[in-house]
Amino acid sequence: MKKNQILLVEDNEGDIVLTSEAFEECSCKANIQVARNGKEAINILFDQNDDTQLPDLILLDINLPLLNGHEVLKKIKENERTRHIPVAILTTSSAISDINLTYENYANCFITKPADINDFFETINALSNYWFNICKLPSKK
Repeated sequence: MKKNQILLVEDNEGDIVLTSEAFEECSCKANIQVARNGKEAINILFDQNDDTQLPDLILLDINLPLLNGHEVLKKIKENERTRHIPVAILTTSSAISDINLTYENYANCFITKPADINDFFETINALSNYWFNICKLPSKK
């Protein structure tokens, strides 16, 4: 079975570990690459010449150093090479302004991270099931 490629853009080390563990516990076979700030995420996505190295899904926090999640999302969706990649906003924010701005910039979904660990694991399992089992993602070249 093919492993799905996920780019996790997250600066909180605890959330990185928790998200990685949640993906390990669900049925999703995934390789997770981590970018710890917005600039690193942009470098990962745009310093590659090979489209087969692009992630299948991007999990993007909003509150990031160097470039925030809104800026990263806008760059992803403005670029022909990356705009097809689903971007799930995974953040602690529940502000209407953040929700509206991410959808204005073509985010595929907005998820506020549950505070309860069991709810967080259930959310990651549902997210994984939706994007990798229910949806059909574009094929790589």
